[in-house]
Amino acid sequence: MRIIKKLLLSILPYFASISPSNATSMVACEQFTKVPIEAPTPRDDPHSLERLASINAAVKVRPYPVIFFGDSITERWTSAIWQKELAPQGVLDAGIDGDRTEHLLWRLDHGNLDGTPPEAIVLLIGTNDLGHGRSPEVAAEGIRLNLIHLRERLPKATILLLGLTPRSDRFQGEVNSVNRLIKTCGGGSVVYADIGRTLLNNQGKLTRSLSIDGVHLTDLAYMRLAKQLKPLIQALLR
Repeated sequence: MRIIKKLLLSILPYFASISPSNATSMVACEQFTKVPIEAPTPRDDPHSLERLASINAAVKVRPYPVIFFGDSITERWTSAIWQKELAPQGVLDAGIDGDRTEHLLWRLDHGNLDGTPPEAIVLLIGTNDLGHGRSPEVAAEGIRLNLIHLRERLPKATILLLGLTPRSDRFQGEVNSVNRLIKTCGGGSVVYADIGRTLLNNQGKLTRSLSIDGVHLTDLAYMRLAKQLKPLIQALLR
């Protein structure tokens, strides 16, 4: 409970500052690297095409107050936990397994935002950029570009930017670096929260009870994230 209270107290000043005059502003963080960033890119594997079509159809069927954009960490939420904790708040799972920042940037302009504009966005993307051999600065810049595009497309929406979830492989140091960078993007109608810290033990490690392969999460891990995320989403909608 103390962690939830701390997170809620940390975002209250941001919500108090939101007004029509500054809701259309861009993100607070500056460009993270001069290295050329991958252009928005579609994917053509069967699973991603199926998920893209499913998300595009869902946003046209009914309005969703919150859309949760991400990769496999988002798509693989345990169905029972999602339906109990997040679906009742009107959250659409718009995660696609394997997505990198350039893939999400592409689908934002190809159907994922074609429905009724959501009140809020939850964004968790970038871990696959690291796995693809990119530096923390390049991964963070890809995240920043998605934030900017979301601000342009949804000027009235509040964005909850989540820090990358922990990993137990060689990329954990890079995860920490990305999170330090993108934390600076918080401000105005972009709110940063590192809820993944709840998955670390006293030694700062991600244990096998929470991730069997060191990246993807178990039911227990998703339950911990849900306890952190649910009150944050409620705050977004208030």
